[in-house]
Amino acid sequence: MPVLDWKPDLLEGYHQHTLELGADPDGEGSAAAVLVRRDPDGESHDPLPVRGAVLYVHGFSDYFFQTDLADFFAARGLAFYALDLRKCGRARRPGQTAHYVSDLALYDRELDLALEAIVQEHPGVPVLLAAHSTGGLILPLWLDRRRAAGRTGPVSGVVLNSPWFDLQGTRTQRGLLTQVLRVAAKAAPLRTLSVPTGVYGDTLHQSRSGEWEFDLELKPLQGFPVTVGWLNAIRRAHATLHLGLDIGIPSLILRSDRSHFSSRHSELSDRADLILDVTQIARWSGCLGDETTVVPIPGARHDVFLSRPEARTHAYSVVEAWLDRHPRVTGATDTLVQEKSRTTSS
Repeated sequence: MPVLDWKPDLLEGYHQHTLELGADPDGEGSAAAVLVRRDPDGESHDPLPVRGAVLYVHGFSDYFFQTDLADFFAARGLAFYALDLRKCGRARRPGQTAHYVSDLALYDRELDLALEAIVQEHPGVPVLLAAHSTGGLILPLWLDRRRAAGRTGPVSGVVLNSPWFDLQGTRTQRGLLTQVLRVAAKAAPLRTLSVPTGVYGDTLHQSRSGEWEFDLELKPLQGFPVTVGWLNAIRRAHATLHLGLDIGIPSLILRSDRSHFSSRHSELSDRADLILDVTQIARWSGCLGDETTVVPIPGARHDVFLSRPEARTHAYSVVEAWLDRHPRVTGATDTLVQEKSRTTSS
C-alpha cells in the first residue's frame, strides 16, 4: 500500500487521507473515499498505549462528525478512524449523486483499503468496527463476504448503532415497493423518490432544537434525495441479510426502545427513533451469526450516540460493559479487565 498522505481535516484534532478508487462503476466520474484519523492526544503526560483500533462507518445523508464517540474509544487505548464512503460527506465530488451506489458491494473496495491503512499504521492490533444506520447494513455484508473468501483478520468485533436491517412499513407495502424498485432501477436508477423527511435533523442541529454542530452541506437537515437505484441496492442487501450471514465475530447492536414516525416535532421526537422501525432491528439481528447482543436504549434517538445526555450515557455504559466482557475485541488482557473491575468496585 502507498504511503498515507495525512492532511488536516475539517475537524480540529483530526487528519484525513483520500483513498482513490478509480473510475466509478456507476458512471459518475472518478470515485474516492476519505479516511479520517483522530490525532493522538498530545497533552497527556501518560498517554494510553494503542492496544487496538476502531473503524467507524456512517449512515445515509451523514458523514463522520461524532467526535464524542471517537473520544470514548480513544480513552480506552483505541486508535480511532472513520470512513466517509464514496460520494458521501468529504468524499463526494462535483457532479456525483449524493450517497448513490447501485450495489452495496461496491463499498468493499474502500473498506478493504481503510482496513489496510489501519493495519499499516498499527500492525498486529485487533480492529473493532462501528457503524450507524445504513453503515450497519453495509458492514455485516462486507464481513460475510470477507469470511467466505477466507479473510477474517484483524477485525475482532462490531458495534452497530440502529442498523438498517429492513424497510419500514407493512409486509405488503415492503413487498410491493421492492418489486417496483427492481423494474424501475433498470430504467431510471437516478430518479428520486418522494420520501417524507420528518423532523429528525431538527432534533440534532444547534440551529434548531438540538445540541450538535455539523456541516449542513454534508448532512442536510432534510436529508439527501433517495434514488430508485440506491434503494433497490438496499433492498437486495436486506434480502441477503435475511437469509442469514456468518460474520464470524461478536456483535453489539444498540437501538432505541421505540419508534415514532411523525412529521411534527413533539417531546417524543427527542426520545425515539424517527427513522427506523426498532422492532425490525430486534427481529433481524440474529441473522448476523456468531454471538449477538441486542440492547434497547430507553429514550434514544435514531443515532443512539446523539441522543439526550441520559440516553447516550446509558449507551456508552453498555458499550463499555460489552468491551469488558470481550477483552480480545480491543486487545485488552483479562488481567487488565479484572484490575479495572476491582478498582471500580472498591
